[in-house]
Amino acid sequence: MHRNGGQGRRARRDQSSEAQRKSSFHVIVLGSSGGPREDIVSALLVRSTATNWSAGSVIAIDAGTLLGGIIRALENSSSAKDEKSTDVKLRMTEGPFAGLELPNTTTGANAAYIFREIISSVFITHPHLDHLAGLAMNTPLVEAQSNPKIVAALPPTIAAIKNHIFNDITWPNLSDEDGGAGLITYHRLVDGGNPRLGRAEGRGYIRACEGILAKCLSVSHGRCAQRYHPETSQYHRAESTVFTTESGCLPSRRVSIDTQDLARSYTPNHQAPCAVSSSGKASSLASVESSAFFLRDDYSGAEIIVFGDIEPDSISLDPRNEKVWEIAAPKVANGSLRAIFIECSYMDCVEDSSLYGHLCPRHLIAELQVLAAKVSRATDPEFSDTASRKRKHATASDPILNEPTSPKSTPPRSQSRRTSSSSRSKWRTTRFSGSRHHAPAEAVKPDDAQPTTPPGSGTPMGDDDDDDDHDDHAYDENGYDANDEVGVEKSRDTPEISSHHKPAKRTRSAMDRGRKPLAGLRVYIIHVKDSLTDGLSPREVILDELRAHNEDAALGCEFYAPLSGEEVFI
Repeated sequence: MHRNGGQGRRARRDQSSEAQRKSSFHVIVLGSSGGPREDIVSALLVRSTATNWSAGSVIAIDAGTLLGGIIRALENSSSAKDEKSTDVKLRMTEGPFAGLELPNTTTGANAAYIFREIISSVFITHPHLDHLAGLAMNTPLVEAQSNPKIVAALPPTIAAIKNHIFNDITWPNLSDEDGGAGLITYHRLVDGGNPRLGRAEGRGYIRACEGILAKCLSVSHGRCAQRYHPETSQYHRAESTVFTTESGCLPSRRVSIDTQDLARSYTPNHQAPCAVSSSGKASSLASVESSAFFLRDDYSGAEIIVFGDIEPDSISLDPRNEKVWEIAAPKVANGSLRAIFIECSYMDCVEDSSLYGHLCPRHLIAELQVLAAKVSRATDPEFSDTASRKRKHATASDPILNEPTSPKSTPPRSQSRRTSSSSRSKWRTTRFSGSRHHAPAEAVKPDDAQPTTPPGSGTPMGDDDDDDDHDDHAYDENGYDANDEVGVEKSRDTPEISSHHKPAKRTRSAMDRGRKPLAGLRVYIIHVKDSLTDGLSPREVILDELRAHNEDAALGCEFYAPLSGEEVFI
């Protein structure tokens, strides 16, 4: 038994090594949670596998946790002492940092070395604390290195970090602006990329670190109030209050306020009237800014997308996700886009009004359906013509292609095709509470549809594809013509769950030709909000709900939910 177990472990290591050799990206998940635990919140380390851990070969995407996550990963890894070298004290043999040569013997000292020398820059998606607290706390370590740490983000995010974190009030001004300490330097990114940089497929990308190019697009993350400030004669977001500059009110340290960035960055594309302030000026609502980073391996041309916090276009004040999918679709079609890291903070039982700028499974699937439709058009020009003809016959209140509709915010006319709040909540409660006695009559039992407990983070959540059996020709409600769509693969017939519990109608005849539109695309779920209660974790429930929706929508992608401390090769 021991011999067979050893052979099994060796076989798994061999498979892992083979996957690493074929991969372009190595992603270390330092933090995969959206809270409330502060030690495992949002942070990813990304490198090109072609760089072999050279200095400056890693970027951090968000920094809710940095040094703490690195220390935890090192403590859970294996290493070997190097007695022959004077410069190398340890070689990491297993774990996320396997292959890295370290100059110190203690975990803390080696973690500091990784932060200072291996991580070249920190890309921040948006300025919420669960995405940058680690950056603020860890920045003093930079004093021992020769160059400031690069902090890259869109101008609104830089303005918020500058005005409200490194401002000599919340935290010392450690930047190289406004007389600060010079430990970090801000790199303001261009929304959509700088078209004057790069060539061909790399146009608009900037060099993020050795081996990785990056391009940033803005997305929306909920809404907030903005108020009129007499000091600037501008509307500013409620969290971007402009401090008074009267000398008697200032502490001994200088306050660093970037009002130019505030005025430029916080003018929303869409405003809604709110309340009237004491000054007589009406406040309004504005979209909270967030980002999506396209990362490109400079050696292979492979790409991944890493999203910050994001809300669905269907309920957004300023919908911006579609432009991301528009850019992503041809990359999925030609195989260069390998994976997407995207949040799914809540379970489907959460109402739209309580999402607060986040995604849940029904909305994530609806967004991926928009991507799938664009991939189908990119791979088959005839599909675009068919979808266009169908849109001409659609009424204004009907959901059409590229316009996902929330099951919990649909107008009455189309509600019959989607989930009502009460019925979905009852079904989800029944499904995950262990009781099957109060399920809606029209729904099959959960055990007949799919497992209630999802596989672990290393197990794909794609569709099964064993059977060739298909229904007759039909259109689905998202505009897919079964005879026109390509890029879909065959799937076995599975027990139907009532259409009241699905974000989209399943049309197996849409799989008649070729592959499913998102076949081969990996979707990694991050920023899951932990409940810290007994029973199934939200992560397990979210994966299970995504699995069911994915099968219903016949997208073909695979879902994973890596835990903090795990690594992914893509």
